[in-house]
Amino acid sequence: MEPRLGAAIGYIKDWLAFQVELSGQPGCIVAIAHRGEIVLEAAYGHANLDSGEKLTPRHRFRIASHTKAFTAAGILRLREQKRLKLDDAVGHYVENLHPDVAAATLSQLLSHTAGLTRDGKDSSQFTDGRSYLTKDELLAELKLSPVIDANSRFKYSNHGYGLLGLVIEAITGEAYPAWLQREIMAPAGLRESAPDMTLLAKNAPFARGHSRLVPVGRRVVIPGDNPTYAIMAAAGIVATAADTARFFAQLAPNAKKSLLSVASRREMIRRQWRVPQDIEEAYYGLALMSGTTAGFDWFGHGGGFQGYISRTSVIPAREIAITVLTNAIDGWAPAWVNGVKFILQAFATHGAPSRKTRDWTGRWWTLWGTFDLVPVSAQVMVANPGFVNPFIDAPRIEVTGRDTGRIAQAAGYASHGEPVRRIRAKSGVSEIWLAGARLRPERVVRAEMERKYPKGRRRKDA
Repeated sequence: MEPRLGAAIGYIKDWLAFQVELSGQPGCIVAIAHRGEIVLEAAYGHANLDSGEKLTPRHRFRIASHTKAFTAAGILRLREQKRLKLDDAVGHYVENLHPDVAAATLSQLLSHTAGLTRDGKDSSQFTDGRSYLTKDELLAELKLSPVIDANSRFKYSNHGYGLLGLVIEAITGEAYPAWLQREIMAPAGLRESAPDMTLLAKNAPFARGHSRLVPVGRRVVIPGDNPTYAIMAAAGIVATAADTARFFAQLAPNAKKSLLSVASRREMIRRQWRVPQDIEEAYYGLALMSGTTAGFDWFGHGGGFQGYISRTSVIPAREIAITVLTNAIDGWAPAWVNGVKFILQAFATHGAPSRKTRDWTGRWWTLWGTFDLVPVSAQVMVANPGFVNPFIDAPRIEVTGRDTGRIAQAAGYASHGEPVRRIRAKSGVSEIWLAGARLRPERVVRAEMERKYPKGRRRKDA
């Protein structure tokens, strides 16, 4: 592993641990694959707040709409076997559809441009208000006309991917989950995944979902064990973070090993439609979203199931795949995947620590919060682990002696140009003076705050 990647991974683990604690999330798992091999697996928090079960990297999560990429890989694999064409009308394979639904091409279904309903007339399967649709229920809703004209805009549809699952069954003559497990998941080397909760090994550890803190005032546990029936091809898969990262890494055109041809992988990633939204600029291909963050072009997918939020991004130029799984409805997975990209970019830009900087480390506290000293090749970054991008406007320390330095670069309202010094005790560095700010270990600052601001003080003063 390159030194700068190793240094980045080391900081990612510490940063994410703090983010999980700060956010009050129940649990989170991160996995990073480099050149197809898992180089980081870490779990934080709990698999179940009611039971107190600790989360481990072996816990399976509902990865929800990540499933669409597996289904798309199945369709493209069948195309490579010359068993279908992407321009085929879906009505060629599935009967009793509305004529305008039947005319939709497989490519339109894959790219969410067939104009179909997102989740039908009653989507309360996503709020545990009903079961997921059976095949007959799905087909009954697909007898209705599309909501908008095909090829008029990107319009997400779980029904469309449920229909693609029926296409796979019609062509192969097999049940979708059995075929997917044998033809897609097993060849990809996925040993900790199942097409649906009903197919998960009996003793496999499974992380339960959780609600927000409001309106109950606490996070309630959401079982998350719903069978997805005919929506399985859109949202059914249960997997670990490592398996998810491992699968998506193989979809990069430059991956050395993959179950798909390079041409098929390029077609999946190609930016076909811009996603109409303000939150971030993103595009969609064939079951893969894509964009640019922290200077990296990426592709991947996200997932939302009752009690779970997940996100995967692959950076082909760095041969890296990142998966973050969270087990709460308000999970921070999308933001944390972006945070990992920001950290990777910082180390790609500034390099691994040098002999001069490598011992300028640690998490240091004041009343205002915490700061991380993060050594890179020529300087020491003063990162804020409370930020999604911990290096935004981060001061940079130029080391001038064993325990002295100078703030060589800082934002306008910070202490640019001022001195830095480390104070030592017998046990090592005990505090940092960053210009006029005194930074100390968490335990010291916590004890001081408890002494200065005792618990009953506000009540007594009132």
